[in-house]
Amino acid sequence: MRKTRWLIVLLIVIAAAVALRFTVLKPEGVTVRTATVERGVVEETITNTRAGTVKVRLRASLSPQMGGLVIELPHREGSRVAAGDLLLRLDDRAQMANLEMARRDVVSARARADEACLAAKLAEKELARVTALHGEGIASEQRLDTLDTERDRSLAACAAAEAAIELALARVAAAQVQLDFTEVRAPFAGTVAELTTEVGEWITPAPPGVPIPPVVDLLDPGLLYISAPIDEVDAERVRVGQAARATIDSRPDDSYAARVSRVAPYVLDELEQNRTVEIEVEFADAAEGKGILAGTSADVEVILDRREDTLRIPSSSVAEGGKVLVVEDGVLVEVVVEVGLENWQVAEVLSGLEEGQVVVTSRHSTDIKAGARVNEDEGQ
Repeated sequence: MRKTRWLIVLLIVIAAAVALRFTVLKPEGVTVRTATVERGVVEETITNTRAGTVKVRLRASLSPQMGGLVIELPHREGSRVAAGDLLLRLDDRAQMANLEMARRDVVSARARADEACLAAKLAEKELARVTALHGEGIASEQRLDTLDTERDRSLAACAAAEAAIELALARVAAAQVQLDFTEVRAPFAGTVAELTTEVGEWITPAPPGVPIPPVVDLLDPGLLYISAPIDEVDAERVRVGQAARATIDSRPDDSYAARVSRVAPYVLDELEQNRTVEIEVEFADAAEGKGILAGTSADVEVILDRREDTLRIPSSSVAEGGKVLVVEDGVLVEVVVEVGLENWQVAEVLSGLEEGQVVVTSRHSTDIKAGARVNEDEGQ
């Protein structure tokens, strides 16, 4: 009877111990973030090391070629202009006067040329008449020689007068150039981005070797591209024509298809610890960039390779050596995977995992390791 009671007590103790083991003394699980192994697209990309900049292909900082008083600014900042439109005019009264005098000189030169050439024709006729008389023995040899010389002198005077016309026309052209210097016209269709002068201000040319500060900034916002620096170690992997993707800081929710249009042939070493190569990418559809302001910050991803419908997991799941923690029956199990293409978001899995398995995406605690039990409410 006593043995029976002890046996009952022993069974109760064992049952209590088991209950404690799976309740009070149950090992505390770890909370982890997880993701499911799935199929999708994986790209190998290169991103810029610092923020890129949206720029325009056509942009000109314009200034007049001479000093003077500003008397006309037909277009203000933000105005759309056509190629050849007047943007600025200086006081041109002196240039107009010089041009008028040059034109009058042409008229005068032509009148003198007409007079000289008529005299030459008359001398030619007189020489012919006296030559005939000389043949009849009426005119002397001396008279004939005198008229021959007069004919040659008249022809030379006519040629000189005609040359004077060409000189006068050249002066007109020079005066026209000086008049043109008083104007600034749009070299291409675009938008006036900035004006740094006003009507009534005097523009003074800078000394030789010192550029005149531009007074008109003209750009064509329809021809946008992005200039971005990439690390020098990636430069040889980037080629003109490669596909790219651009994001604009002012439009964080949008992504734009693009293409590499230029890779600089040299390395920028202004910061020795951050040597970069500048690349340029253009929007695949120029219309998509409409409204984006030049100078806006942007980021670029150059797509080196792409895999469709391949097994993938978040890149943060893969630790050194290709080690990945997989959730199996509520316990973390470490497996080694072979990784293919990868970027900062996802990595291609070539072997080691199957679709539908659950992997840990973050190891923010030392408790997250192989063998640890996962809480039932693990974060997804």
